[in-house]
Amino acid sequence: MKIAAAFGCLLSLIAGVAQAQAPLRIDITGVGSRQIPVAVAPFDAPEPARNFSRTITDVIRANLARSGVIAIVDAGVPQPTLNERSPMEPLFPEWRQKGAEALVIGSTALSADSRLESRFILLDTARNASLGGLAISAPASELEARRTAHRISDFIYEKLTGEPGFFATRLAFVRRDDAVYSLVISDADGQNTQIALRSKEPIISLTWSPDGTRLAYVSFEERNGINKPIVYVHTLATGRRAIIANERGSNSAPAWSPDGNRLAVVLTRDGNSQIYIVNADGSGLRRLSRSSGIDTEPTFTPDGKEIFFTSDRGGSAQVYRVSVEGGEARRVTFGGPFNARPQISPDGKSLAYITRREKLFRVAVMELASQRETLVSEGPKDDSPSFAPNSKWIIYSSRVGERDVLSAVSIDGKLRTRLSAEGSQVKGPAWGRLP
Repeated sequence: MKIAAAFGCLLSLIAGVAQAQAPLRIDITGVGSRQIPVAVAPFDAPEPARNFSRTITDVIRANLARSGVIAIVDAGVPQPTLNERSPMEPLFPEWRQKGAEALVIGSTALSADSRLESRFILLDTARNASLGGLAISAPASELEARRTAHRISDFIYEKLTGEPGFFATRLAFVRRDDAVYSLVISDADGQNTQIALRSKEPIISLTWSPDGTRLAYVSFEERNGINKPIVYVHTLATGRRAIIANERGSNSAPAWSPDGNRLAVVLTRDGNSQIYIVNADGSGLRRLSRSSGIDTEPTFTPDGKEIFFTSDRGGSAQVYRVSVEGGEARRVTFGGPFNARPQISPDGKSLAYITRREKLFRVAVMELASQRETLVSEGPKDDSPSFAPNSKWIIYSSRVGERDVLSAVSIDGKLRTRLSAEGSQVKGPAWGRLP
């Protein structure tokens, strides 16, 4: 049962990630031509764990539905539980009759250490077979119920599609309310939103550390009477910020190395924008690119050996790649007069970037092995692509009417969702893993 998955004035600095905001609203704007019908039975639980189990059930259903490749079946029959019958017995013909090709049955119980243990199995109703399951122990809280549900959703998604899930991940993005910019962290479904930083000046170029514990970004804050872009690294658990690049001129476009020990940054300290490598503590600054043009927007390859970047050295903005040790850069993009904002997928197979076609700025994805390009967004003003940790989805900024929203699309362009915040502008997303 598999299908191919598609999928400056600082106002306040919060210690840790605290102070919740309203969640993002997610709208599914495109689904696959073939969706797997799945029934998720309510997780059984004794009274003290009922709310915990209800949250798990609701979040699993919502996650699978927004994947675009799974359709939730409400079979309208008596709900089975893990305790009613063995999974080795014939599996619920009534669920097959209702169209469910898979069935999730789970329960939550109190454990001896006052934690809650949630167990489930995923059943193939066509073959009368179990596809496996998990047992997850967690503290009794709404947050932990959601995290448990995200892990279960990832398991189900991978078993049914053959591709890793993306539900137990996090988003970072910038939310603007009037003249206030907020750096916001949320779960991948837009829930559990927390403010990491507020400022009256713009916050841009968010990028997660590989281990999901830190964010690098550019903040325009008043120093010595002027506002200038400075690169920070922000440790989310403590709220501690460290300045990584504050050279003369502009400091911008941070990108983490795969081991989390270094960053690529763009500085104008020696003239035009050029790419430099710096240790994650701000030491050891080394210039990488040396061109007469503008070199910017670096991103490391997953093996850490090369960097993709944007340059106008050939007369227009195009994507190039170069060794982290320096040397001759090679041009990568050739279609269209403008290609920029490169982002390499975590598996190293795909490159996302913004391309201008017929006056529209759209997200393109290049399969690096074949150089085949696919336009996966519609425009007119898309920006800041960022891959999900499973390499199968991309989140990006987009303009809908007069509003800045976030959109997510599968790398083949077939599956789409949109994330928006009522009364606010949201942009500049970065997709990262849980620590």
